[in-house]
Amino acid sequence: MWKSPAVSYLVGRLTQLGVIRAQILNSTYSTVGQAQVSNLRTGKAVESLEDQHRNQGNSHCPEKNAGGQNRNQIGWNVSRKDKVNFLVKTLLDLNDSKEAVYGTLDGWAAWEQDFPIGKLKLALIALEKEQQWHRIIQVIKWMLSKGQGTTMGTYGQLIHALDMDQRPEEAHKFWQKKIGMDLHAVPWQLCKSMMSIYYRNNMLENLVKLFEGLEAFDRKPPQKSIVRRVADAYEILGRLEKKERVLEKYNYLFTEDRSRKKPRNVLSKEKKKLG
Repeated sequence: MWKSPAVSYLVGRLTQLGVIRAQILNSTYSTVGQAQVSNLRTGKAVESLEDQHRNQGNSHCPEKNAGGQNRNQIGWNVSRKDKVNFLVKTLLDLNDSKEAVYGTLDGWAAWEQDFPIGKLKLALIALEKEQQWHRIIQVIKWMLSKGQGTTMGTYGQLIHALDMDQRPEEAHKFWQKKIGMDLHAVPWQLCKSMMSIYYRNNMLENLVKLFEGLEAFDRKPPQKSIVRRVADAYEILGRLEKKERVLEKYNYLFTEDRSRKKPRNVLSKEKKKLG
């Protein structure tokens, strides 16, 4: 596979540091995988190199590019697109090992001065196109372990990936731990996604509990599909009174929908009357 000179240089520097270990990268990036630096010494090697750069920066003004970025920084001349593509290709080629994935992500992030949240989002989009749900889960969990990506958007991505990877119980546990405790602020779209997971996996008690929790904050469902799902759950659970209550309380969602879909002949008659 052809690599630009900038990427080749970057790979060589990473190999020098021993950030990406031999067991992490496969033959596609064998030049990176040649490094045989032990896990215990990797952190010290990185720290040593960083100290070198700091000392150099203190002794003289470092050469900078047009954007003012230090040329001594690893990967300063590699484009954003190349960095994202490099990560995605590497992740796709890895064996299914948490250690390998986390090690690769640690090494890749070492290219940056700041945590590369923007590039990771692009990588997640690329992995989503490939339907690599298990890999997406690993990447997001790694981000969260670093204290990054703690937003409802990222949480929603993880919930969706867990659902697509057929792990509803894990999605439920994550919901309870990170999202469900703050129902007054959780976006309805995310709540709807979780309800769908509960419904499709016959976790109906969790579904109605979530809905009732939202009602406790006086949050009204924006769509009739949510009401129908909750009503069906109540019926299956044998709680017919609650089913009727929900349908009656949110009946306006169904009537509004019907009024929006008036037949054309009715609309034309109304226009004639107004005219």
